[in-house]
Amino acid sequence: MKLSKTTDRIATVYFWVMGIVIVAILAWFLIRILGDGLPHISWSFVTGKPSEMTAGGGVGPQLFNSFYILFLSLAFSLPIGVGAGIYLAVYAKKNKFTELVRISVEALSSVPSIVFGLFGALLFVSLMGLKFSILAGALTLSLLNLPVLVRVTEEAIRSVPESYWEASLALGSTRWQAIRKVLIPASLPGLITGITLVSGRALGETALLIYTAGLSVSRTFPDFNPLVMGETLALHLWYSGSSSLAPDAKEIAKASAALLVIIVLVFNLLIAIPSRILQKRLSGGK
Repeated sequence: MKLSKTTDRIATVYFWVMGIVIVAILAWFLIRILGDGLPHISWSFVTGKPSEMTAGGGVGPQLFNSFYILFLSLAFSLPIGVGAGIYLAVYAKKNKFTELVRISVEALSSVPSIVFGLFGALLFVSLMGLKFSILAGALTLSLLNLPVLVRVTEEAIRSVPESYWEASLALGSTRWQAIRKVLIPASLPGLITGITLVSGRALGETALLIYTAGLSVSRTFPDFNPLVMGETLALHLWYSGSSSLAPDAKEIAKASAALLVIIVLVFNLLIAIPSRILQKRLSGGK
């Protein structure tokens, strides 16, 4: 009995220490990046155009391209990824083909993003003739997001108690009605988590977009033409810290890093809070 209590106390202390370490690392990470970058962020920096040879350039076009590519990639990947996840969770039968599909999805989710970038450069940039463009970057990014969306959707649907599904069918609902009115609302928190993860990954992606979206921006700002080159904020951060000739390149890199962290945090909150409210409404306020 004493041994069990001692073991429990040791485990409790260990997990508390690990939790504190994780929080401390995250706090140090945020303090370091925000502390170095926030003093260099201004309205002219956020909305201005970049400058290659003179100081004082902004990141307005890159910021616009980041969200433009993100929303285009989600528009391509969400219907396919969520639909495939629902199929695997509800419609697919247990057989070798289904297991092969699941193994393939898991294997694709572990492929490095640069491999997707090279594939996108071959398929979209070269064979389809899209060249370095926002559309080529968004299509390649959607391929990167698909395996994660499929897996997250399937797991979210399967986490819903089977009694929900059975009760809905027993009341005369069709499969589609049960999916739309029962399974999706009940699994919405898991789905939103998956979408948030792929969105944050897309905002910070660089290796993939180097080969597909390019390292330049349109002269027009904002430019909604998906066939122009679309350097993103993350790409501009990498370029400013490694190859830029601007006199204040290091300051631009620090400010870009801080701005990117702020955007990811705010974006996550803007998705998470409304989704919780919507989920409560769809589930009857429980």
